[in-house]
Amino acid sequence: MNFHVLTLFPEMIESVAGTSILGRAEKKGLISVTPVNIRDYTDDPHGKVDDYPYGGGPGMVMKAQPVYDCYTDVRKHCGENTACVFLTAQGKTFDQKMAKEYAVFEDIILLCGHYEGIDERVIEEIGPDEVSLGDFVLTGGELPALCFIDCVSRLVPGVLHNDDSAGEESFEGNLLEYPQYSRPEVWMGHAVPDIILSGDHGAVDRYRLEEAEKRTAERRPDLYEKYLAEKPPEKKKRKRKHKSTDALNAPGIPADSGQDS
Repeated sequence: MNFHVLTLFPEMIESVAGTSILGRAEKKGLISVTPVNIRDYTDDPHGKVDDYPYGGGPGMVMKAQPVYDCYTDVRKHCGENTACVFLTAQGKTFDQKMAKEYAVFEDIILLCGHYEGIDERVIEEIGPDEVSLGDFVLTGGELPALCFIDCVSRLVPGVLHNDDSAGEESFEGNLLEYPQYSRPEVWMGHAVPDIILSGDHGAVDRYRLEEAEKRTAERRPDLYEKYLAEKPPEKKKRKRKHKSTDALNAPGIPADSGQDS
C-alpha cells in the first residue's frame, strides 16, 4: 500500500513515518509513505502558496493552483485502485470501520490543509473524501494524516508481528479492548487476575469478553448499544424430552409389560 501525503511540511511526515511499526513496514516493502511538497508546484515567482481570503477574514487560504498541480502529478502515477482523502474538521469522523474500507486500496492520496484552509474550488474539482479525526481543530492536516496512515497500515497483512492483533483491539465488533497484563504477577500490591494465569484458554476468552463488554458499557454506552444491536442471538440449547412416570402410568399403557404366571 502506498500513501502519498500532499503537504506544506513534508518533514513532519518524514519524522514519524520512518519509525516504529511504520518504519519496519516500509523496510519490508509492505507500505510506502511519500510526502510531496505542495510548494514545489506553485507558479508564483516568490514561491507563495497562500493568499488573503476573498470577502475578508483572518488568516490566509491555500491557493488552488499549486494544490491542483500537485494532486494531478501524483495521481497520474497511481493506478485505478486509488482513494483521495482531504483531512478536514468538516469531514466524516474517522473510525475503525472506515479504516477497514480504506485498507483495500493500493494507493491513497492524503491532502493536508493548513492556515485557514484550502480554496474551495480545488476541493470541488478534485472531489476527495473528506475525513475528520473528531470535533476539534488542529493547525494542519499533517497530524491527522499520520494517524490515518498508522491506523490503516495496521490492517495491511504482515505489518503487525501478529496479524491476529488487529482483530482483538478496541472497536473490533463495537467493543473496547479487554484489560492487558504482563510480568510481574504482583505489582505494588495489584495481582493479575487468577483466571488469566489459569491456563484455561476457554475461560480466559470468556473472561476477556466479559471485561470488554463491561468496559464498553461503562465508558462508551453509545458503542455498547451498537454492540448489542449487532450481536448475534445466542442459540438456545434444546432440552431433551423425557417420558414422565405419569405418562407411563397413563390409562391404556401398562407400567409393567411382564405377565404373572
